[in-house]
Amino acid sequence: MQFDRRRMIAGSLAVAGGSWFAREAWAAVATAAPESVGFSSAGLAALDSAMHGLVDTQKLAGVTTLIARHGKVVHFDAYGKRDLDSGAPMQKDTIFRIASMTKPTVGVAMMMLWEQGKWKLSDRLDQHIPEFKGLKVKAKDGSLQDIKSPQTMAQIMSHTAGFGVNADYEKLNFSQGDLQGMIAKLAALPLYSQPGTDWAYGPAVNIQGYLVEKLSGQKLDVFMAEHLFGPLGMADTGFWQPAAKADRIAKINTYKDGKVVTAPGQGDPTRKPSFMSGSGGLTSTTEDYYKFCQMMANGGQAGGRRYIKAETVKLMRKSVLQPGVMVDLYGPVQPGLGFGLDFAVIEDPSKAPTPQGKDTFYWGGAFGTWFWIDPTNDVVFVGMIQNINGSVPGGGTPAVREISPRLTYAALTDPKK
Repeated sequence: MQFDRRRMIAGSLAVAGGSWFAREAWAAVATAAPESVGFSSAGLAALDSAMHGLVDTQKLAGVTTLIARHGKVVHFDAYGKRDLDSGAPMQKDTIFRIASMTKPTVGVAMMMLWEQGKWKLSDRLDQHIPEFKGLKVKAKDGSLQDIKSPQTMAQIMSHTAGFGVNADYEKLNFSQGDLQGMIAKLAALPLYSQPGTDWAYGPAVNIQGYLVEKLSGQKLDVFMAEHLFGPLGMADTGFWQPAAKADRIAKINTYKDGKVVTAPGQGDPTRKPSFMSGSGGLTSTTEDYYKFCQMMANGGQAGGRRYIKAETVKLMRKSVLQPGVMVDLYGPVQPGLGFGLDFAVIEDPSKAPTPQGKDTFYWGGAFGTWFWIDPTNDVVFVGMIQNINGSVPGGGTPAVREISPRLTYAALTDPKK
């Protein structure tokens, strides 16, 4: 995400194309009639109508939406085109660049290692990354100040460790090297704020990716595939895709004269990157990402396997921000929100404002992909589009993140079921 100055054989496993191929441990998502879990079929049809309308009026190329309640999928729709130029249809197994929706998955990897005793939330960051010892803070007048309190692991999990926003590091071209190279570049620069005092959306989860490698002794892509994606049956999720899946990858779109068109410079998501970006490197499908979300909604377990403890999930969705520190992703402060460990948290729905339940935790990606997990109403939602600046208000993309909660909860007509 880039804003302002803030996916054989039973018993065998092999890494290929950035995905972990294996017999699915959680072979198929359960399905149910909407009314059996309190949803109205007519209400869900209204959601479809709204999303389809955005495609029909050339505001979106294509869109997928998936809704589950009590662990049962009651709605899964794919509409439009995954490739405007060829006319290839959007399908339920379309592969998307999910950008910053990578972050929560890396956060879970970190918490797996936390449960193993590899680190503590109160640990100094430089205890695990010695290169960060002695960092200074750049004051508004340009002078360098000493750190008043050490950076902590809780802060690197919550974008409050004092690093700047993504735009501050664009010229460093992290993606041209590897994670160790990124650490070296960051170690040579001052921080942008005193640790704990500001929420700034920058390199924090790329740093977590480095920490996963260092603490586990495995490369980030291998750890994620072996411990999370493979066991969950996320067969189409990885930092790159095999060439055989290229035709399933959605094209990135932009706008010309108010109409959606294919964007130039698509990149090559079938090429293995040298820089495994924990902040935004994954490709995935709607169903794959739902499996991850449902595992979290289940309190860290799925298919008879526990990934992290229920208490750990609760910890991740509890805000760790200091008093007065606010989430300001789009520039202005966003009321009613807190930030936990790699998830934003709706602490006060009335202030947000949103129909989502209290303690809903969520995030999204730069190309417009989005999800939320609502423990109050036991609802999981995953949506996928693929636009440049697809997450930025005023960037041309319709406000699907506002439209979808409104219509989803309007369709939840019997929440007691």
